[in-house]
Amino acid sequence: MLDDTIAAISTPPGEGGIGIVRMSGPNAINIGSAVFCFHNSVKKPQSHRLYYGYVKDPEDGRIIDEALIAFMRAPYTYTREDVVEINCHGGALPVSKTLGLVLAAGARMAEPGEFTQRAFLNGRIDLAQAEAVIQIIRAKTETAMVLGMSQLRGRLSGAVREIRQTLLKILAHMEASIDYPEHQDVEELARGQIVHGVEPALSGIATLLETADRGRILREGIRTAIVGRPNVGKSSLLNALLHEQRAIVTAIPGTTRDVLEESINLGGVALTIIDTAGIRETVDQVERIGVARSREALEKADLVLFVMDASLPVSSEDREILAAAGDRPCIVVANKTDLLQDTEQALHSVIENVSPRSVVPMSLLFERGLAALEQTIMDIVFRGEATAPEHTMVTSTRHKDALRRAQQSLQEMLRALEDRFAIDLLAIDLHTAMEALGEITGEAVREDLAEEIFRAFCIGK
Repeated sequence: MLDDTIAAISTPPGEGGIGIVRMSGPNAINIGSAVFCFHNSVKKPQSHRLYYGYVKDPEDGRIIDEALIAFMRAPYTYTREDVVEINCHGGALPVSKTLGLVLAAGARMAEPGEFTQRAFLNGRIDLAQAEAVIQIIRAKTETAMVLGMSQLRGRLSGAVREIRQTLLKILAHMEASIDYPEHQDVEELARGQIVHGVEPALSGIATLLETADRGRILREGIRTAIVGRPNVGKSSLLNALLHEQRAIVTAIPGTTRDVLEESINLGGVALTIIDTAGIRETVDQVERIGVARSREALEKADLVLFVMDASLPVSSEDREILAAAGDRPCIVVANKTDLLQDTEQALHSVIENVSPRSVVPMSLLFERGLAALEQTIMDIVFRGEATAPEHTMVTSTRHKDALRRAQQSLQEMLRALEDRFAIDLLAIDLHTAMEALGEITGEAVREDLAEEIFRAFCIGK
């Protein structure tokens, strides 16, 4: 599919100052020249320069829009192909009309992620770097964006390739032993290289895996469900975390009938906060639907903020909701401490009933305890570790799975080595480990997996 020319709108839909139509492929420059009329006579446009003029219909010469055009010649482009970008006015009609002219002149509509896919297929970036592109586009915090840029610049790819190169040297010795079994000294050398080479490789893989959970959090954020009985202050907690009055708050139990979802940036981490309806048995049909959605949000949450009324005894409903949280990280928000006469005794009772979960006393009415809650969230999410991506981090579940499979294959190979298995059998485990690592960078990736990755991109990127 690299022998044709693709085109797409590369800017978001809607109104804006500029809308960009992008082309890539062997016929991009010819098509661009056909649909563009230069303001001044230009016989041969230079690469990587903007030219002023008009988008025109090649059929009748009718002017469509005033625009700028850039011709960028291979290989110094995003895709390493000839690329043309037409900068139109950013309304829906000028951009769509320009795209229509480009397609009519011989270009094909690009598939989602096809520009980045061509950059990968043409060797400009590897697969991990390609995935970093979509990570940067979807970043919700500056930390996530910095992490994506680190991966795009090849830090993760470099670490994986270094491990893979170490294993490749071991494999060369092993295959020498297989090809020349009559040379005893070759086999002994290979076995020594296995032990001395695999252990550093395993250490490098383990170091990367240690970053995976934190990296995923920095990239994707944390789904945080606020749950509890009706009228305990769940919506007030949402408003406090957002620092705005997003949810309706009344003294009437059951005010919240549906889930509300908002995002905040907490210490460089995106928290998707879900305010839920109070969980209780009810005959109200609408409220029952809200309670069902609350339970569903609880099941999908990465973190649970369980709000209790500290002025009331812990009820069976409280215990039931807490049990439904299961093993998920859970913080108990003991709200309404302003109503307590003996705060220490009341909180001691709460702690006894919810142990070993963290308890944060709060008075949302008087806005007390919010800083302590935010710090507790950070402590639980990162276990006291720094959140800044100072070093290479694994942010993808796919990468984490590949590293685990490589780790498992190498561990099995070492066990087989201790049992004095034949060299050719050990080589099978080593090949498996190298293939798993190659899936991260794309050096050993199935075509269908690569297609699935690029389908997650937007059209025009």
